[in-house]
Amino acid sequence: MTLPVEALIYVVIFVAVLLLVEGIYLVAFGKSISLNSRVNRRLDMIDKGVGREEVLEQLRKEMQQHMKTQSIPLYSLLADKAQKAAIAFSPKQLIMIMILVSGLAFMALSVATATDTVLRAALSGAIGIGAVYAWVNNKAKKRMGLIEEQLPDAVELMVRSLRVGNPFVSSVQIVASEVEDPLATEFGVISDEVAYGRDVGEALKDMAERLDMQDLRFLAVAVSIQQQSGGNLAEILAGLAKVIRARFRLFRRVKAITAEAQWSGKFLSGFPLACLVFILVKDPNYYEDVMNEPYFIPACFFVGIMLTLNIIVMKILTNIKV
Repeated sequence: MTLPVEALIYVVIFVAVLLLVEGIYLVAFGKSISLNSRVNRRLDMIDKGVGREEVLEQLRKEMQQHMKTQSIPLYSLLADKAQKAAIAFSPKQLIMIMILVSGLAFMALSVATATDTVLRAALSGAIGIGAVYAWVNNKAKKRMGLIEEQLPDAVELMVRSLRVGNPFVSSVQIVASEVEDPLATEFGVISDEVAYGRDVGEALKDMAERLDMQDLRFLAVAVSIQQQSGGNLAEILAGLAKVIRARFRLFRRVKAITAEAQWSGKFLSGFPLACLVFILVKDPNYYEDVMNEPYFIPACFFVGIMLTLNIIVMKILTNIKV
């Protein structure tokens, strides 16, 4: 009965660490930075009296600081996700938070379990690093999902603005002030950069590469071509908006079609673990006769690796690019 109880303690500590990281983030940077808030963060900072230049500098720092750390071997796995999520924590702060929550997890494991010190230290490190990675990955997925949903409406708003005679830069400013975050702040940064002399096509291209989003690349290419060779930008963007919406609908349809296969893979990987927990709860001494066998631990690792490979392979098979 000891193993299932300790496993439950590990899960509780992991969830507590996730909530702690989120709490630290909101306390450090305020509720407006949360993805649950619909407040346009850039305009909120300006309304509080912060200068436009200072706001631009702060937002650019947050958006680009993780790009410079992708050469660090271990942190590079986290840097791409943190860049897409526009995490305001600097790389040094994220590493310090990993160390802090790992220390807290070690203390919690010391109080709640009787695990060996070496194993406890390894588990606490895995919990700290894994929790921060899971938190950043979740933030990145949510933010990118919101941007993908907002982009067609933003492009159509620019089309309407262009058709009434506004220049493209003014259309970008309208998007920055009318739509919700996170896309509003992204376009607000472009608007401010253009106001200080940067080329709008280059700014859009930089945003598309930073977010690694194909639809934004299409937008940047369309604007760059129109700048060089001319043409009706409103019609081009209207067509682009239709393409983005069609791709989005197709992606949702593909996701619905492959949902059964995805859940089948998760079920097939989770069912053996659920059976293991059920067996240990019903009969804690079920594996006592074979625990001392030399092949028992290697067999456990082999089963764990195969279950993990099953999840990865199923995800690859059902991850259809649209």
